[in-house]
Amino acid sequence: MGGFRLGTFTPSVLLEVARRDGRLARAGLDVTEVAVTSSPQQFASLAAGAYEAVFTSPDNVLAYHFLSRNPLGQRQSLEIVAALDGGLGLALAVAPGARDVSVLAEGPLGVDVATSGFAFVAYALLERRGAAPGDYEVVALGSTPARAAALLAGRCAATIVNAGNDQRVTTAGAHLVATVAELGPYLGGVLAAQAGGSADERAARERLADALIATAAEIRAGARERDVIDVAEDLLGLSAEEAHAHYRVLCDPGHGYVLDGRVDPAALHTLIDLRRRYLPDPELAGLEERVGEVVLGRAR
Repeated sequence: MGGFRLGTFTPSVLLEVARRDGRLARAGLDVTEVAVTSSPQQFASLAAGAYEAVFTSPDNVLAYHFLSRNPLGQRQSLEIVAALDGGLGLALAVAPGARDVSVLAEGPLGVDVATSGFAFVAYALLERRGAAPGDYEVVALGSTPARAAALLAGRCAATIVNAGNDQRVTTAGAHLVATVAELGPYLGGVLAAQAGGSADERAARERLADALIATAAEIRAGARERDVIDVAEDLLGLSAEEAHAHYRVLCDPGHGYVLDGRVDPAALHTLIDLRRRYLPDPELAGLEERVGEVVLGRAR
């Protein structure tokens, strides 16, 4: 089996379930999951060939493919190989002891980078609660696990969490103020890669997508509950109660895994609308009609 390096923010339960039941091995894949520290680092490393693919927000794909004013200052030729999830419980959390967004008077909002998709979700959820951009400080703290740790350590007053990090911070006393479901259809995670590559590289990405989609469908159908809970406990360090709660999120039609790997155009439009609202750019004009450049193959 050939080595396949995958850059991810939070260790993937979906990938690990597919690994443990032998589905990755049967697909001829030896996948090594590599933790990324931020979205700019993830896409710089992807461009440098450090990863064969990434699990990332589709907003990152749009930004680095279409927009010159991305954090790296240069475009990349990218493709979405498969849609993965609706956000995995993506929610705005406030620090232990707080109940609402007034806590931002005492500390900053923690984000990956201030111009990324999860940050835009935070801005929108805060604005709905009367806290407009400019009313609070924003600090870049990197990946979701790093931001969750910062929230519990008092280095930020609020942040966006998901993928089991939401369970961990609430157990520690944080409060989830709102979820991304308020903002309309949403696509939280995709399997993405540099466009093109050799026939072998493209085939490996497709085999990985097939394995993930099949595993996601089994989980959504209720066939892998024990496996998911075991993986969530082992991989994410969740308690049994937290792992059960995370399993329910993964099975949720809105927040959980995408059944067929296809991108919902309405969910992409939500992302584009958020970006237009919080970081207007002339290059966003007509983007809804151009996303076919990056949504390819089974993701259509």
